[in-house]
Amino acid sequence: MSLERLSGRLSQALDRFDFVESRMAAATDGAEIARLAKEHSDLKPVAETVRAWRAADAEAKDLEALLSDPDMAPLARDDLERVKGKIIELERQARLFLVPKDKDEEASAILEIRAGTGGDEAALFAADLFKMYQRCAGSRGWRFEIESVSETGLGGLKEVVASINGAGVFGRLRFE
Repeated sequence: MSLERLSGRLSQALDRFDFVESRMAAATDGAEIARLAKEHSDLKPVAETVRAWRAADAEAKDLEALLSDPDMAPLARDDLERVKGKIIELERQARLFLVPKDKDEEASAILEIRAGTGGDEAALFAADLFKMYQRCAGSRGWRFEIESVSETGLGGLKEVVASINGAGVFGRLRFE
């Protein structure tokens, strides 16, 4: 996708974000507010990235103007290199936002961990793996509920089933 087309698509997303924000302030219907809030949360990272990209682009243009000043040129050159790296990263992020999302991206997930062949060591590994997923869910603000668990005498797990609910759970865990 060309830079002009990317910029146009991102401008549309930013315009939509601004419209949704203004509409949320005026909305009185609960269903409409809920729909707008969901769209707002989906568009907010895009809007933040677009605004940061535009600010970095403006900063780069200002720094390029300073390159003609012999006293400021060395400092401007270093800053310009840093800003151009930032612009490249923001452009990469912006392109990712425009990739269509899978319809199941926001779905919940069921996690099943079973100890394999290996006796107590496999059960201890299963317990460590379960704790890792539990901490991961907690750090992301996901709700983690144990559905069933079968423990061994040494603190290991024969099997455990848990449900994980939250924003982007399935999209994040689908390939685990």
